[in-house]
Amino acid sequence: MAVMKIHPTACVDAGAEFGTNVEVGQYAQIGPEVRIGDNCSIGHGCHIEGRTHLGNNNILYPYVVLGTAPQDMKYHMEQTQLMIGDDNVFREFVTVNLGTPTGSGVTRIGNRNYFMIFSHVGHDCEIDDDVILVNAVLLGGHCKLESGAKLMGAAALNPFVTVGKLAFVGGLSRIAQDVPPFMIVEGNPAKVRRVNEVGLLRAGYSPHSIERLREAYKRIYRPRNKELNRMKEFREIEASADSSEEMLYLVRFLQRSLQGKNGRYRESLRTH
Repeated sequence: MAVMKIHPTACVDAGAEFGTNVEVGQYAQIGPEVRIGDNCSIGHGCHIEGRTHLGNNNILYPYVVLGTAPQDMKYHMEQTQLMIGDDNVFREFVTVNLGTPTGSGVTRIGNRNYFMIFSHVGHDCEIDDDVILVNAVLLGGHCKLESGAKLMGAAALNPFVTVGKLAFVGGLSRIAQDVPPFMIVEGNPAKVRRVNEVGLLRAGYSPHSIERLREAYKRIYRPRNKELNRMKEFREIEASADSSEEMLYLVRFLQRSLQGKNGRYRESLRTH
């Protein structure tokens, strides 16, 4: 077993597999089907079970719980999975559940994500890369977070919600519909407030690209004609040669959201 250090009080099943240079802290528990990549740090009291696979360079602070059964009454111990990529940080008391057979069967987390204290990732969620969940953020089952999304403290997502890339969700927000990419959304009920200009600048977007998104925001969310058909605006933005790549991405995201129940695109993918 290529492990740098396992504390003598840790309970590690003989069937678990490890890469190189892995540390396992005191009183941690690791189940027989767990697979852990290189250079991972498993903190004090962590609990990892189920068919949970971690990539390389992941850091688990004390009392993280990964791979436990989904909180779904239809789940009956089927063989589902939790797949985690590289360079993620899980702070204290983070919980992530397995997928369900009535969903995708896999809860999937990408790379370089940061999960702060008490945040929860429900079953069948998909999280891309460079996402931040601040303390006590709650993701219902089947949610999807696109790359660069930031969710502030105690925001709570309805199942099947999608948060678009580089969106910013304000603290204590109740999110029942998809969150458009590049936008700031906050409140209860949550509303689109403005373009996430600071986040876009930090991500390397040009002032010109941000200005074009401001234009799209005004046309879609602050029209002069209050009776304006939003679908008409979508068509015009798509047809315009001046529309930027980001404007088109925003419009197509919003069009998909309309396909699902209550403004949640992933509802349209349900088979059960």
